[in-house]
Amino acid sequence: MAARHRRRTAAFAVAAVLVAVPAVVGCDAVNKALDCVQTADAIADSVTDLQQAVENAANDPGQTDDSLDAIEKNLDKIGDKTDDADVNKAVDDLRDAVSNVREAVRDGDSTPDVSPVTDAAGELTKVCTP
Repeated sequence: MAARHRRRTAAFAVAAVLVAVPAVVGCDAVNKALDCVQTADAIADSVTDLQQAVENAANDPGQTDDSLDAIEKNLDKIGDKTDDADVNKAVDDLRDAVSNVREAVRDGDSTPDVSPVTDAAGELTKVCTP
């Protein structure tokens, strides 16, 4: 009887470990996804700031650069936390769009087209959604 009890206890212990391991791995994936979503949300706020900065460029030309810097900083956060190919592609596309806006501003365009930034940020938000 004692041997049967020990086998059952051992079986429960093994089952508990087998259930716990995927749960821990799953939590890590969920945490990464949440980080991605939170950072994508911050980027969305920065894109809104960028749109407003471009509209008000005559009053405060430095605001556009500040908004672009904020987006790039948040992109660095996502890039450091994920190895997901779709997220990395969306990050790269958004980086390119930000770079294009920054270049247009440097070339004297006071009202650059920010729609590629908006579109790329939308795609990033889509791929970050768990």
